[in-house]
Amino acid sequence: MELYRSFIFVPGNRENMLERAKSFKADVIVVDLEDSVHAGGKTDARELAKKWVPILHQQGQRVIVRVNSLDTGLTRTELEALVSPDLYGISLGKVESTWNMRDLDRMLKAVEPSAGVEVGSTKVVAWAETASAMVDARDIAKSSSRVIALAFGAEDFTNDMGIERSDTGEEVQVPRSLVPIAARAANVASLDSPFVLFQDPGALRADAMRARQMGYTGKHAIHPGQLDIINEVFSPSAEEVAYARKIMEAWEEAESAGRGSLALDGRMVDVPVVKRAQNLLALADAIEAKGR
Repeated sequence: MELYRSFIFVPGNRENMLERAKSFKADVIVVDLEDSVHAGGKTDARELAKKWVPILHQQGQRVIVRVNSLDTGLTRTELEALVSPDLYGISLGKVESTWNMRDLDRMLKAVEPSAGVEVGSTKVVAWAETASAMVDARDIAKSSSRVIALAFGAEDFTNDMGIERSDTGEEVQVPRSLVPIAARAANVASLDSPFVLFQDPGALRADAMRARQMGYTGKHAIHPGQLDIINEVFSPSAEEVAYARKIMEAWEEAESAGRGSLALDGRMVDVPVVKRAQNLLALADAIEAKGR
């Protein structure tokens, strides 16, 4: 099981931050060439990212680069510079439709052979952050075997809709809840939008817990101080692991007795509950194997 709990943005034009990222306890480092970089700095950021992707990979980090959206005309040049055996994948914002994903797939197929990368192996995180993307979210997530996750972008979504973004987030409740459903239907991970109040750990924890309850498997961070909370929230607690093991032990006894359900602590346990326990234990094992 791949761990996709925490993805942290690192500005592609900030070498000091890229240096710090070597020790970040994120499941994925996202070197950002899009929103974090001003228009005049895109070329320099691309070259800096090209330098730092292999460095971060050698430090044991999984690295994704968020390239500029297809409508900027910069995407192909960035892929040509950055696709390599050291790069885990690409994050693409402002995905409007499956056509965008097909265009990206064609670009990657053209670039991968000369980069020494097996065709089809570069992963993709697709951002659903417009009204059009919300309508087609499941199809976007299913459009390519490269897609590992569907991400929700609250800031761009509210901009697209022409509505104000608030700290409490009522205005994005519906689209935010649609993304993990679409991702689950496509059997890919779902990544929640960053929480911008990075100096409020209590509010971050509450926001991340809401996201987990919605079905998100992970969340983006914009500050390394957010990573411990995000990793904790999207990891099973010791109590959850212990109870999952209790369920599996009771289920094995029930199966041996020829029963298809059982009562445990006053609750019915049947196949869906058992599958949930199995998935939780698999996640716990993956986290233990990673050592963080």
